[in-house]
Amino acid sequence: MTPYASPILTSLLDTDAYKLHMQQAVYHRYRHIHVVAEFRCRGDELLGEYASEIREQIQIMSQLALTEDEFAYLSGLPFFTQDYLNWLKAFHYNPEHVTVSDRNGHLHVRIEGPWREVIMWEVPLLAVISEVVHHHRSPQITAQMAVDQLRKNLASFKEQAADIDLSAFRLMDFGTRRRFSGEVQEAIVSTLKNEFPYLVGTSNYDLAHKLQLTPVGTQAHEWFQAHQQISPVLANSQRAALQAWLDEYPDQLGIALTDCITMDAFLRDFGSNFANAYQGLRHDSGDPFEWGEKAIAHYQALGIDPMTKTLVFSDNLDLDKALHLYRHFHQRVNLVFGIGTRLTCNIPGVKPLNIVIKLVQCNGKPVAKLSDSPGKTICQDKAFVKALRKAFDLPLVKKAS
Repeated sequence: MTPYASPILTSLLDTDAYKLHMQQAVYHRYRHIHVVAEFRCRGDELLGEYASEIREQIQIMSQLALTEDEFAYLSGLPFFTQDYLNWLKAFHYNPEHVTVSDRNGHLHVRIEGPWREVIMWEVPLLAVISEVVHHHRSPQITAQMAVDQLRKNLASFKEQAADIDLSAFRLMDFGTRRRFSGEVQEAIVSTLKNEFPYLVGTSNYDLAHKLQLTPVGTQAHEWFQAHQQISPVLANSQRAALQAWLDEYPDQLGIALTDCITMDAFLRDFGSNFANAYQGLRHDSGDPFEWGEKAIAHYQALGIDPMTKTLVFSDNLDLDKALHLYRHFHQRVNLVFGIGTRLTCNIPGVKPLNIVIKLVQCNGKPVAKLSDSPGKTICQDKAFVKALRKAFDLPLVKKAS
């Protein structure tokens, strides 16, 4: 194999916004928490042959640092405090936190260290893995080919939506983690900015900075997972995570992720105070129509007008699915559609990777994600999964994978 001759990542900001937003909260509240995260390839593909090249890119990542221009950019945003930005300015990726190996053809990646530092690895490392693999599997692909496919999809979308008012349709790029390449993502987002009037932002801070777009993102599963061990009482962990986020961001970044311990368990914890304080909810697993109906019914049961709240759909979306959801919900609640892989790795002949990096331990103890989609459940400790299900009054039927 001919490896890359240059770094895949060239900016510390080439990551999703929620990583920096969570990192600031961890820096302020949990800077001594120790975590372990591990890589999963849900497609069970044999990616171990790329381990050596991925390790080389990890070493190169240690050279990344916030530039003066990037520091000034972040300082001008309402989300960040000066003490955190001063710390981030001195931050470097520490390759010693990451081990990468080829285990009988399977790629094994483990990240261990202080949460405030480990939290930054997930998104850019997944982007590196994806780009390395596609570089070897599909060397003939160009960014223009990706843009050509996007334009076909946009034309189809326009035709399908000819009979409906799209004034409330809002699209966000969520495509960093499983993109074909950084070049393709930038080309796709640039094209959307110029040719698709419904684009309202990108989760990628580097692209938001370069293209003058709104950076978007709040928290990920790891925020809720870590609180399973931070909270003294397991059954209170989700409420503790929701409250800690509000304490850090009382009047902004108010979209809550709902599926770390299933939507039903989430809604039991999402009472009137939280429902009024948060701007809305994000869907990331399970049937989206069922989820949306549950969310709307929950707001209505609390006496909250759903039209004052926002639902963000972000699970395995493409433009067609987004349009179907928009038709169903748009007159009942505010909507945002975060599309990732189907934008930034949607090229004929290319199979996107179904890869994730998730927390598996916090302070030496197990944590779990009990998804609304069975194949997305993650935990190494079956006893802890059982305890978590019991604490949140969930049936003890699904097995962790």
